[in-house]
Amino acid sequence: MEMSGQPTCLDPYFVSFEESLTSKSYKPATLENYRYLLRRFGHLLDAEGIAPSALTLDLAVELGRRLPTTPKSQIKVPNLARLFVAHLIEIGVTTRPPLTPAQAERTDLLSKFETYLHRQRGLSPRTIYHVMRFADRFLKHRFGEDMLDLPALNVRDVVAFMEHLLARKSPFRDKTPATHLRSFFQYLFAQGLTTTNLSLSVPSTHKPWGSRLPRYLSPPEVEAVLASVRGNPRRGARDYAMLMLMARLGLRAPEVIAMQLDDMDWRAGELLVRGKGQRHDRLPIPPDVGEAIIRYLQQERTSTTTRTLFVTHRAPNRPFKDSQVINTILKEAFAATGVKPPTPYVGSHVLRHSLATNLVRSGASLEEIGDLLRHRSRATTMIYAKLDTDGLRSIAQPWIVREES
Repeated sequence: MEMSGQPTCLDPYFVSFEESLTSKSYKPATLENYRYLLRRFGHLLDAEGIAPSALTLDLAVELGRRLPTTPKSQIKVPNLARLFVAHLIEIGVTTRPPLTPAQAERTDLLSKFETYLHRQRGLSPRTIYHVMRFADRFLKHRFGEDMLDLPALNVRDVVAFMEHLLARKSPFRDKTPATHLRSFFQYLFAQGLTTTNLSLSVPSTHKPWGSRLPRYLSPPEVEAVLASVRGNPRRGARDYAMLMLMARLGLRAPEVIAMQLDDMDWRAGELLVRGKGQRHDRLPIPPDVGEAIIRYLQQERTSTTTRTLFVTHRAPNRPFKDSQVINTILKEAFAATGVKPPTPYVGSHVLRHSLATNLVRSGASLEEIGDLLRHRSRATTMIYAKLDTDGLRSIAQPWIVREES
């Protein structure tokens, strides 16, 4: 029986909750939908006899899953319930449950590991996130919810976890699990937390260097994708500006996502690129790239809470948590234009590869391409030499044919 119009135990907190969201650029229509769903959530709490002060984040998610939603609903009730309880914690209505000794021990270990990755290794936030994720998964796989016994770790534990990862429905396509786990085990050994360096027991991933040619799009295909993205009436300016940075300057997707408003030096006509390993480079802003960014700033960007250049359209207009959004943009553009992606997996590196490949075929030297793509090693740029068909033809030796006597 629907009682959405009747007051609930959550009603006294709606005003403060909506005020906190309004300050983050949430739209009135969104807040109205939130209030409707939260009132339904409140009726569920009343029926279960659960007071707001007894709510926890996990309990809110569990209860939120009981409320039916339509398949096309963009608002996930469990996520909304979790957001609301976070507000209740912030205003002191309820409190976070204390950590168990095992949880506190694991949190302390991972916090120190994260500090090490940032200060000593200089890894990017995105890389740190993935390294931490695999470290946490390994600890959960080996110890569950129990206290840690790191000196007891051995090679069998490492191999068992790797087999667990390979048994998943969609096995990892690359070497990242092994690489991230080695970082974690190296840290444990350096800190004296394990008796042996278990990083040496992590199986290597067979991935022959340079065995596959770069996958790329032709110049007309690149332009078709860009035109399709630009024509999107809802977020075309933002998406077009992001792809232009990749198509014209060869930026990596995480570098685009990390750009800040202050990285644009309009007077000098340069932009700052926050690259891998905390490396910062300055590149000139091509006119068409500058025009695309200005169009986005004037027409679509409304956030006042962050200095990150590219933000979500949906309130609270946050920075993107990762660069997956660019893959999604490309998939939609391929579907709309009929351009066939060069690989079944649509990755954002396709624009970077396309730029380099088309420059090689236009006569650019490998040194020039390496400088544009900011490769640390010239060996990385050499993969594009394989695509210089005319250059390879000029140095090809004739096939020796033995004459029969």
